[in-house]
Amino acid sequence: MRQGFKAFARHPVAFCGLFIPVLAGMVLVNILPMLVLLALPLVPLVSLGFMIATRTVLEGGTPTWSVFAAPWRAARPRVIALVQLGMIYASALLLIMLLGELIDDGTSEVLIQSAPSGAAGAASAPPTLAASPSALFELLLRLTLTGLLAVPFWHAPALVYWDGHGCAKALFSSTIACWRNRGAFAVHSLIWLAWIMGLGMLGGLLLSVLGQPQLLLSITLPISAVVAVVYYASLYFTFADCFVASDGDAAGGALPPPSEIAP
Repeated sequence: MRQGFKAFARHPVAFCGLFIPVLAGMVLVNILPMLVLLALPLVPLVSLGFMIATRTVLEGGTPTWSVFAAPWRAARPRVIALVQLGMIYASALLLIMLLGELIDDGTSEVLIQSAPSGAAGAASAPPTLAASPSALFELLLRLTLTGLLAVPFWHAPALVYWDGHGCAKALFSSTIACWRNRGAFAVHSLIWLAWIMGLGMLGGLLLSVLGQPQLLLSITLPISAVVAVVYYASLYFTFADCFVASDGDAAGGALPPPSEIAP
């Protein structure tokens, strides 16, 4: 996490600029939900793009949007493996979402639609998770399954891109690496969870003081975006600690020079 902040501090504007297309994609999916079928397979490539960006910074370059195009310029077998990873990830995530919908009794949707918004929201007294065991179980199930899904995909895109692993081998190697370093990953996850909870508490405190949701959004949204960017910037270091040797090779395969991943 500390290394992620350091990498971000070297080129904060460039890193924030990388988040613009990601944020734009999220907005488009929110407006046109059918685009989720196109967006989900790209999620592993987003994390890979930020890994490439961090590697570019460490090698003295400045990351640009070209980091998201770099995986598509790799050798054909690697591109095919990355596409396979994306399709598997999207299929698994859709199954998790479908399972959640089957379990949910409709309370989750009510909770989202009736979230408090100022005094009017408080007066409406929407249902809570504590009052709906099925909604709580569905939330915990989704979080658990999504967390488990992240394990094989944590390092897989980077292993395909930098070391030429096939799809199955990359998923297996990522799972083994996460298991062998489960203590470190648990601490890593808990720290980021603490950050997210801290932001939520800060938002609640500001809302109680300011009483203006619009002003609160203008304050918390940039902070949340920066935290998200730093998180993505730190992903490379989790990969490097597991697979990159001291000479800069990824699991024995030479990393591509900066000229291939940034202009």
